[in-house]
Amino acid sequence: MIPMLDLKRELADIGDEISKAVDKSIGETKFILGPNVKEFEKNAADYLGCKYTAGVASGTDALHLALKASGIKENDEVITTPFTFIATAEAIVYCGAKPVFVDIDPETMNINPELLEKSITEKTKAIIPVHLFGNPCRMDEIKQIADKYNLTVIEDCAQSFGATYNNKQTGTLGDIGCFSFFPSKNLGCYGDGGLISTNDENIYNNIMALRNHGSYEKYYHDRIGFNSRLDDIQAAILNVKIKYIDKANEDRILAAEKYKDIIQDSVSYQKVENKSKHVYHQFTIRSEKRNQIMSELQKHEIASAIYYPVPLHLQKSFASLNHKEGDLPVSEKLAQEVLSLPVNPYLEDEEITIISEIVKLASGK
Repeated sequence: MIPMLDLKRELADIGDEISKAVDKSIGETKFILGPNVKEFEKNAADYLGCKYTAGVASGTDALHLALKASGIKENDEVITTPFTFIATAEAIVYCGAKPVFVDIDPETMNINPELLEKSITEKTKAIIPVHLFGNPCRMDEIKQIADKYNLTVIEDCAQSFGATYNNKQTGTLGDIGCFSFFPSKNLGCYGDGGLISTNDENIYNNIMALRNHGSYEKYYHDRIGFNSRLDDIQAAILNVKIKYIDKANEDRILAAEKYKDIIQDSVSYQKVENKSKHVYHQFTIRSEKRNQIMSELQKHEIASAIYYPVPLHLQKSFASLNHKEGDLPVSEKLAQEVLSLPVNPYLEDEEITIISEIVKLASGK
């Protein structure tokens, strides 16, 4: 069996160091906003190259709080991609705002900047570009449009910790960055966790209150907030793992390049712009024979996954937006063709070769 991600191999590598960090956190008994959270927030800010970070309970909460801190409210509109995990759009709805879906570039699989302007209205207040699978969006163009219309840019970096664009980290290219530390992520904890990054002191201060029941000082509440705090044990794990993130990402990149070398033009791949460093949270191929490839991999006990089988504009949860098939044709086509193969820092060359040969055979090319 070859899984999508093998955390047992990770534990065999750095498990002792993680266990010591967890034991130390437990021994200090400062579980809520404790010393490891503060240490991780500093480590993350230093790594990303931004002024402020705030640990929160999840990537979903990071998006929600970022939107709230930006002043997004009922009847506002926020532009994003339909080809993403539902949390991106859920966070918009949590604020009472309307998600406005813009189709994607068929090659990068990210939101297409060339389609943005025609979706901007007087109600539009923000854009959420998603660096899908770890591949940075065309942020120069997105920022230029956002600046023209005075829109906030909130980066969804749930899958892109360590990815860069123009040698700058994702999460520092817009006004706010939102990260997820779900266990499968490139930088993942062993539970739920998230982070918000920004260089804006006012936004940071708003988020610090919002994550902690609207409070800056214990038992004094300036506003209605939320309970969304990264816990100290998860932060302890992240403080260990962030030391290895560059090596882990480089190993993912090497695995992706090995796949491409063997599979070659049997399928197509996510395009990486010259300005971008893709960190391959997922290695995703496209093929009209996607289902045959997936079936053949299953026969050999090799995992694969479809991210995402139904674009958000066609999900039942967004039926009120009155979208229909054909509205966003590129996203709809990719949903029928994409397949993500196992990719992680511990994937062995022999495993990559086996998977690649099966993909080539099943694709018929």
